[in-house]
Amino acid sequence: MQTNFTDEQLQDPGTARANEILRACVHCGFCTATCPTYQVLGDELDSPRGRIYLIKDMLENERVPDEKTVKHVDRCLSCLACMTTCPSGVHYMHLVDHARAYIEENYKRPWSDRALRWLLAQIIPHPTRFRMALLGAKIGRPFARLLPDPRLRAMLDMAPKTIPPVSRNDDPQSFAAEGGYRKRVALMTGCAQKALNTDINDATIRLLTRLGCEVVVVEGAGCCGALTHHMGKEHESHGSAARNIRAWTREMDEDGLDAIVINTSGCGTTVKDYGHMFRNDALAADAARVSAIAMDVSELLMQLDLPEGADKGTRVAYHAACSLQHGQKIKTFPKDLLKRAGFEVVEPSDPHLCCGSAGTYNLLQPEISGKLKARKVRTLEAKAPDIIAAGNIGCMMQIGSGTGVPVVHTVELLDWATGGPRPRALTAGG
Repeated sequence: MQTNFTDEQLQDPGTARANEILRACVHCGFCTATCPTYQVLGDELDSPRGRIYLIKDMLENERVPDEKTVKHVDRCLSCLACMTTCPSGVHYMHLVDHARAYIEENYKRPWSDRALRWLLAQIIPHPTRFRMALLGAKIGRPFARLLPDPRLRAMLDMAPKTIPPVSRNDDPQSFAAEGGYRKRVALMTGCAQKALNTDINDATIRLLTRLGCEVVVVEGAGCCGALTHHMGKEHESHGSAARNIRAWTREMDEDGLDAIVINTSGCGTTVKDYGHMFRNDALAADAARVSAIAMDVSELLMQLDLPEGADKGTRVAYHAACSLQHGQKIKTFPKDLLKRAGFEVVEPSDPHLCCGSAGTYNLLQPEISGKLKARKVRTLEAKAPDIIAAGNIGCMMQIGSGTGVPVVHTVELLDWATGGPRPRALTAGG
């Protein structure tokens, strides 16, 4: 694609990176075939190629974003299926992230949009606040129909039926390896996951220590910044990321780390991109060090000789989170591990398509998200599974709200298969 940025514009690192990405696009349109929003809406401007045109025009002309451009950029899930499909290697993720930051800085949204986005940014990355908000949403759910804004109704509907107890395993501490020592790893305990499902981190710690890892929950590490990053709120997202970088590099320098393990794939995609996010910052070297050892839990488990298990007689439908299969290019490891543990693993049709969760997308774009959820649930249930497995808390909440089939994190099933407790979601009453 031909671009016409001036030399002065290209002095800005974000614009220079956008220029590189735009020039790689050859207008082929392969991305439209795998874009979930294009599949649902059928509008060229709701495809990656269409959004690229809009972003190019906005950035080149340095214009105040108009409502049309903002609408179509907001409708992007950041599922990154287009990056898996693109034959030209267009790094759409960096382009749309830059566009969102530009929109956040230059566009004044309606007050209701500003208020909702501010509220989400102030609550979800903070586990205690989020837990309190979930309790409030649970109380308010019977009155959801009275709310005029479908986004507010979606917020109430998202609250789980039961709020899990606080897990003390999330506090800064170290868990000793059992048996032979293999590795020393830091576990990213996250933010929303600590309020929505405390079993996932508990299962991860049990499984990794059982397989010879000393697991450290590092003081000072918290939210990865993904939620605010995808809303274009760079100040907030970079602040969260910087705290993690400082905490983890301090641990790397003091006692050493072989890996930073992440069991929420949406967070993993962001942490692995810290090197790019901070490439022009004083933290550039440390950010690159962190990104270099960040691993999805399935990547680490492939190195740890998970014991083979006998046939469990259990059929597991594996849902591939977009952030894992497209963002991190991890496609086979979770399935391989589940099969090794003795589960029968099946996949739905069109496994590349998003479930519609996408961070806060299901709250900000509930109508499109609902259509994607219905299709994903339908294709999963068509496989007649006993369990649905996924590696991302957002996907688990999204799919779980539309099906009666238990939805469990992959690591919970692997922990159960190797001596851990039966996952809570599989017990009667959840």
